[in-house]
Amino acid sequence: MAVLPESRRLSLLLMAACFLLQALSAHAITRHYKFNVVMRNMTRLCSTKPILTVNGKFPGPTLYAREGDNVLVKVVNHVAHNVTIHWHGVRQIRTGWYDGPAYITQCPIQPGSSFLYNFTITGQRGTLLWHAHINWLRATVHGAIVILPKLGVPYPFPAPHKEAVIVLGEWWKEDTETVINQAMQLGVGPNISDSHTINGHPGPLSECASSQDGFKLSVENGKTYMLRIINAALNDDLFFKVAGHELTVVEVDAVYTKPFKTDTLLITPGQTTNVLVRANQGAGRYLLSVSPFMDAPVQVDNKTGTATLHYANTVSSSMASLTLVKPPPQNATHIVSKFTDSLRSLNSKEYPANVPQTVDHSLLLTVGVGVNPCPSCINGTRVVGTINNVTFIMPSTPILQAHYYNIPGVFTEDFPATPLHKFNYTGSGPKNLQTMNGTRVYRLPYNASVQVVLQDTGIISPESHPIHLHGFNFFVVGKGVGNYNPRTSPSTFNLIDPIERNTIGVPTGGWTAIRFRSDNPGVWFMHCHFEVHTSWGLKMAFVVDNGKRPSETLIPPPKDLPQC
Repeated sequence: MAVLPESRRLSLLLMAACFLLQALSAHAITRHYKFNVVMRNMTRLCSTKPILTVNGKFPGPTLYAREGDNVLVKVVNHVAHNVTIHWHGVRQIRTGWYDGPAYITQCPIQPGSSFLYNFTITGQRGTLLWHAHINWLRATVHGAIVILPKLGVPYPFPAPHKEAVIVLGEWWKEDTETVINQAMQLGVGPNISDSHTINGHPGPLSECASSQDGFKLSVENGKTYMLRIINAALNDDLFFKVAGHELTVVEVDAVYTKPFKTDTLLITPGQTTNVLVRANQGAGRYLLSVSPFMDAPVQVDNKTGTATLHYANTVSSSMASLTLVKPPPQNATHIVSKFTDSLRSLNSKEYPANVPQTVDHSLLLTVGVGVNPCPSCINGTRVVGTINNVTFIMPSTPILQAHYYNIPGVFTEDFPATPLHKFNYTGSGPKNLQTMNGTRVYRLPYNASVQVVLQDTGIISPESHPIHLHGFNFFVVGKGVGNYNPRTSPSTFNLIDPIERNTIGVPTGGWTAIRFRSDNPGVWFMHCHFEVHTSWGLKMAFVVDNGKRPSETLIPPPKDLPQC
């Protein structure tokens, strides 16, 4: 057998390597989308109003991609409002300029202007969401992000027959910008919504509706379906149920879970949950319901949004019997605890749970509300949101630009790692309810392991808070009722297979501990995903330094970055 010359063998190896690289790159493509932000008249609950939409749709279009794809979205602003879009849960590794929160990473896209968002889906697959990230515009400017596995890579569970996107939301008869602006001027809480919605509709059991109204999910007996469920509501944690059907949870926040069965989901604003549903019931129609969870003395919209699941062999959908479902009690804390305690990362060889076992930076952050003086407000005071007694003030120059260009006077790096004043956090609180104002950030070195304990407070009232961290996933290593105890609470932590996600509900009168690695340089917002609390100032930001390598460094800003 003839031996090939060394140069010939090297040439063949290079050719093989090129073919392999081409094959791999062929799997990852660039996907182009155009989002036209336009006004449209929409009628719900027998009332018509103009709303902001993307491409005239409510909810907006679903953005589809595969893991590894590059995504380009040109957002064109045709309305009179300033606009930004946030790609909620997308890691945005080194591409923080495209994350979207107004005055944190970018100036808004002004009326008549456009901006090209450009990011790559790295190491993620599952369901996320996109939404406006300025004022309350996300009430109607939102939609799904569906990230499919790489070509040829199966789900780690039996493949469903079909998939469906289900977006949960809220509907106000009033203009939502008017609702929050009036509340901020008066210094009080805003009016609650008039209905909950499923894919933009209050449903067949709502005010002014007929039995044929609302979203309809058609199924065939014996088939399995995957529902990609998103909570795009502004201010409500939501229960989700399907009459007569069990739900198998397989993913949350684009992270695979150990599968488990339940008849009730709890999804906070900004969270997503994928479930498998086996169509194993008789012909007919079955109700889908979405209803609020609130276990504190806080007023919420108590309307139940509905939709219907239709079996294909039903003779006449209008005449078919409708199987109803009873929503959980509004304050069903035990159902929420059972659900959240069941969530575990898959932690398989293919999808490991890389939980930080040690901690470089440890923070204890109290989250809640306070009361500050306001001479022009109705009671002479204003309700404010606070983290460690700091009410965040939005800057007029984006923090990321100030960080990148070393612009002074925009923010300070003195955000407290622990509460400045110790008190019984879940008790009645201190006598002085006033907070400090500031645009304060917490600085982290590249690739540090970070632990953040999020502690609810009883000031005015204890309340659950869905906290969202931009730019990272985190592991929920622990939670508890009452005050976090640094001596005894860590002994209860799960450091093996805790759930990994980007948004977590801090329990009412309790605490949650999360861990992540600061491996993404840039400026990253962390805030309550109850929009009312974000408006009040329950927010802060992390500044993460560059690493030593180019692959650990924030990319330069794009040339078309909007100007303020």
